[in-house]
Order: sequence, then structure tokens, then C-alpha cells
Amino acid sequence: MSRLPTPLTLPDRDGKRGSRTRPRSLPDRGGAPPGRRGPRRLMGRETATAWAFVAPSVLVILGLSVVPVVWSLLLSFQADDLVTPSRWVGLDNYRALAQDPHFDQAVRNTILYTALYVPLSIGAGLFLALALNRRIRLVGLYRTLVFVPFVISAAAQGVLFSFILDPEFGAANTVLDVFGVSPQGFFNDPDQALLALLAVSLWSGTGFCVVVLLAALQDVPPSLVEAARLDGTGRLQLLRHVVLPSLRPVMVFLLLWQAITSLQVFDLVYVTTKGGPLGSTTVIVYFIWEQAFKNFTAGYGAAAAYTLALALLVLAVVPRLARALRGRTRPERSRPDVTGPDRRLEGAAR
Repeated sequence: MSRLPTPLTLPDRDGKRGSRTRPRSLPDRGGAPPGRRGPRRLMGRETATAWAFVAPSVLVILGLSVVPVVWSLLLSFQADDLVTPSRWVGLDNYRALAQDPHFDQAVRNTILYTALYVPLSIGAGLFLALALNRRIRLVGLYRTLVFVPFVISAAAQGVLFSFILDPEFGAANTVLDVFGVSPQGFFNDPDQALLALLAVSLWSGTGFCVVVLLAALQDVPPSLVEAARLDGTGRLQLLRHVVLPSLRPVMVFLLLWQAITSLQVFDLVYVTTKGGPLGSTTVIVYFIWEQAFKNFTAGYGAAAAYTLALALLVLAVVPRLARALRGRTRPERSRPDVTGPDRRLEGAAR
């Protein structure tokens, strides 16, 4: 069938064209008119703009965290003195760590320091938080004084207590002499050096626990406390059965935080004792620094660093796995069957 010719329309006298002769704008490749931008083009421009803002942060993260982590992992399998070309040794660095008595001493010192620091800091923080969670005069000043040591850097703390605990000219021995106590060695005594570091750490780290626990205590429902007091509950029972269960999530957080902090202690040791005397204060992080930048055995130090990283990973993952397993193995409460005659009895009681 032949195609009919398209009818022609003449312009009006006013010079205006009819609606049928109005030219239509051709769509572009994206399916949108030329005057409008397609959605794909707009999304592409937005994505490019977003990456332009995010790129500097991504480069910083890759350059300061991801790349060093991968490089140090490869370095732990090599013998490298940071000067000559490295040599691949496989697991020899890790085997040497297992037989190194100095590393064994560093691990024992770190475990002892952590085992004492974590419970003492949390216990002292809980005691002070309970004491400061009252309406007493100048309570804001007391809270500030407790938190101020936490703000002071570890290097400043080390310099300060190096003068205070100096065996010959320190103020600590002067005060002890007033009470008739013989002068103590403190940082110069192998039996007291680690305990002196622990005391300085508790002086500064307890303030963080006080602030966190004080905030958690203020979130305990007052109605729950008042109901317990109306029932005749004593202070110890109120603390044991009402307050401490409410603080359980915060206590778990503090337990992990303080444990990780104590395992990574370095600044205070470096400023005060340098790992001495006789290695009594050598902790794992100081051992890593000593091997890498003092003895120039970077591969050996990297192996020790990844041993510490594995311990921290286990410390962070084990509680979550235990909580997940406890949630799965916990028996579900059986609901009573309310069908049949029991349901009729319940309806009759209503």
C-alpha cells in the first residue's frame, strides 16, 4: 500500500505556526532532551565530586595505616637492618621469639602490669564515681580534679614523677622520712620499678574510668532505685542487685579498653626507666621499639609487633564469641499452653 503524502500547513497571518508544525527537540543518547541533563550524567558528576572530597582522606588512611600494616607483615618474614637489602627468612623470626628470654620477660612484665592495672583502675574508678555521684558541695571541682591527670600526656607524667620519685632528691622519700620509713629506690629498684609505673598509671588512668562510670550511674533509672529503697533494700544490696547490673555494658567496655591500653603502654616506660633496671620494666611495645630502632633488627621487631597484634585481636574477639555462644545455648523460656480448658478458665476469670 502506497504511503500518503504528509499534508502541508501554511503559517497563520500573524506569523505564528500551528501546534502541529512546532519543532520537537530530539532526545540525546541518554534519553533526555538537550536542555536537560540525563540522570546517569548527573550521577556521574555527583560521584566524581564526592570522590574529589573523599580522596585526600582515603590517601591519608592508605598511606598511614593500610600500607604500613601490609609492609610490616611482609617485614616480619624477613631479616632487615633498615640499611642493607632485606633477606627472606620465613618463620625464623617467630621461632626466635619463642626462644628469646628477653621477649619472655617482656611478656611476663606486660601480663603482670595488665593483671594489676585493669581491676585496680576500674575498682578505684567505681569507688570514686559512687562517691562523686551525690549532691555535695564543690562536686564539680572534685570531678575536674579527678579527671585532670588523664589529660596530662604520658611523657609529662614520666618527667614529673621522675623528679618526685628520685631516690636521692625526690619529694617521695622526704615524705617517707617524716613517717620513719627508710628511703626507697622506686624506679632504680628492680623489685619496685614496675609497681612504681603501675602507681603512676593508676594516678592518670583512673580519671577516665570515673568519667565513664559517672555518666553510666546518672543513666540508672531513678524509679528503679526508689522502688528498691521502698522495699527496704540496703546500700550494698542496692549496689549489687540494681546498680551493678545496670553498669554491666559499661564495665565490659572499660575492661576491654583498659586491657588494650595496658598492653600498649610505652611512653611512660620510655621516659622513666628505659626498660630497666635489669629489664624489670621492659614491656612488649618497648621491646618492639628496642629491637627495631635500637638493635636495628626490624624484621624481628615486626614479628614481635604482630604477636602483640594477634593477642589484641584475640582479646577483642573472644568476648564477642562467648556472648554469641551464650545467646545460642541459652534455653528459650517455654510459654504456657493457653489452649483448651486453660483458656476457658482464663476467660472465665476475667
